[in-house]
Amino acid sequence: MHGEYKVPGGKLVVVDVDVEDGVLRRARVAGDFFLEPDEALDAVNRALDGAPADTDAVGLAARIDAALPEGTVMYGLTPEGVGIAVRRALAHATDWADYDWQVIHAGPQPPALHMALDEVLTAEVAAGRRPPTLRVWEWGAPAVIIGSFQSLRNEVDAEGARRHGVEVVRRISGGGAMFVEPGNTITYSLSVPEALVQGLSFQDSYAYLDDWVLGALGDMGIKAWYQPLNDIATEAGKIAGAAQKRVVGPDGGPGAVLHHVTMSYDIDADKMLEVLRIGKEKMSDKGTRSAKKRVDPLRRQTGLAREQVIENMVASFRNRYGLTTGEVTAEETARAEELVRTKFATEEWTARVP
Repeated sequence: MHGEYKVPGGKLVVVDVDVEDGVLRRARVAGDFFLEPDEALDAVNRALDGAPADTDAVGLAARIDAALPEGTVMYGLTPEGVGIAVRRALAHATDWADYDWQVIHAGPQPPALHMALDEVLTAEVAAGRRPPTLRVWEWGAPAVIIGSFQSLRNEVDAEGARRHGVEVVRRISGGGAMFVEPGNTITYSLSVPEALVQGLSFQDSYAYLDDWVLGALGDMGIKAWYQPLNDIATEAGKIAGAAQKRVVGPDGGPGAVLHHVTMSYDIDADKMLEVLRIGKEKMSDKGTRSAKKRVDPLRRQTGLAREQVIENMVASFRNRYGLTTGEVTAEETARAEELVRTKFATEEWTARVP
């Protein structure tokens, strides 16, 4: 079995391994990482040999740690990364390059329709009727998007939202509230087959699906990193937040993962604080005293127009994995519009957690 995993901020780890009588045999670790001394690679392979095949990535990393020669130096490689590559091999995980990716970038659309399109397109990927898709959003109106499990009254200042003409919608993924205005954010969704993240923990899947955009930001001169569980940050502050939702496939078969990200391009922090209720506990958890100082927009960090940032991001993805230009089909649009009517634009859904 063959597994690959790119360590976030590091290098590619490749593992080929056999399983006999429920244990790992003949593990062969390779990759473009750096490792000293040379014999450390043999120690890693020996540590994996004989491990029960159901050992999780943490357990495999512990075996590797215990076997490494004293003074071992790893660059671009971690014991955890090797463990994840093994788990992906055993789960028959796929890789980004195994798919023909499609990009969709349509004109401005209502906030509730964006929520519905995420659900419909990800279900289509799960059903095998749509290729893995990168969808770039354009907002037709200012909005607050709250997480699936958040309390409406605790997260949104209703009076502030009304005063600023901000629509409130609830998405299908968890996570925190987002404040968006047309032209001030960059939002995109990845709808991917579940096989792409097989063998990854929930947390590791965030880092894995964010890795391409870290590279895209790096190409624009921004050193960014994944900050667990679901933020992308730079030395200047947070620039993006991600959220995920798993969608079950037809008849309970293999499904798909929705991974969507909102990046701050030129946020109006004063207006955001009049619309969102951001509690002291959340600020203390983030190690900052001010929500206004916590988010640092991409406009200031790049000096580029929003459209150019998006163009650069899409080009970076295309150069890595290939992309063809697609569109939402008429049938997908009709299903999304029906979901808006029956779910995403209803008070029952928006206030399902009052």
